[in-house]
Amino acid sequence: MKKSFKNNSALTIAGFDGSGGAGIQADIKTFSALGCYATSVLTALPVQNTQGVRNIYPIPVSAVQEQIEAIMEDIFPDAIKIGMVHTPALVECIVKTLKKYPRTPLVFDPVMVATSGHTLIEEDTIQAITEQLFPLADLITPNMDEAAILAGMEISTPGHMYKAGEKILQLGCNAVLLKGGHLRSPRITSLYFEKDRKAVSSYEFEKFDTNNTHGSGCTLSSAIAAFLARGTGLEEAVALGQDYTHEAIRASADVLTGKGNGPLNHFYHPQKLIKYEMV
Repeated sequence: MKKSFKNNSALTIAGFDGSGGAGIQADIKTFSALGCYATSVLTALPVQNTQGVRNIYPIPVSAVQEQIEAIMEDIFPDAIKIGMVHTPALVECIVKTLKKYPRTPLVFDPVMVATSGHTLIEEDTIQAITEQLFPLADLITPNMDEAAILAGMEISTPGHMYKAGEKILQLGCNAVLLKGGHLRSPRITSLYFEKDRKAVSSYEFEKFDTNNTHGSGCTLSSAIAAFLARGTGLEEAVALGQDYTHEAIRASADVLTGKGNGPLNHFYHPQKLIKYEMV
């Protein structure tokens, strides 16, 4: 006899990755590993593999709008993750369309620079993102390169991260998780800032000697969204999402990789990760 359960759903609005390690593919794997039903809206078609991005083909804005409407009117998500949004028109379309529906937790990963160092966003999109998407998001999750662009400053130390996080918070964000994976140190330090709260939460993790980090930012933001979809509070979801991503990187050596930056192992412990037993 089947057990009854509520399968929380999570929606990813992001770009494609044919190599399967980042973008919508990473989001769907993460949602699934964490017990959520995954739905998706495609915003762009990058041509890429583990070695980098070769080209980016846009998805018509009207097609993005229709995709969002189709999902929101049928499988309303318990949380949303937004990733690659590379044009002002796309930002406006997503914000305008989402505002038509009841509010649901939203995590925005401001994808600007790929792990390989390739720039993935048009410069005039940054203003549109800060003015329109930031106020809509419960959390944004920039890495150090992205935070440097948003804060307009160099970031190479934890001290720089504190200053940058405060600056980014002033751009209209509810909360910011500034990821410190690019710090030149034996440990990873990430900082969590929240509006109207003076205390800054600091998280530290062991840094692994591995190139298998392709899609780590996508994975983290979608993991946080998955925990939010399951009803977890924001700060706890941030902590749990980081733990999940850290362990997926630890187990990444078990995944078949290409010639560049390999992917994470999203299903490193499915019996432990998946919340509901589907029998």
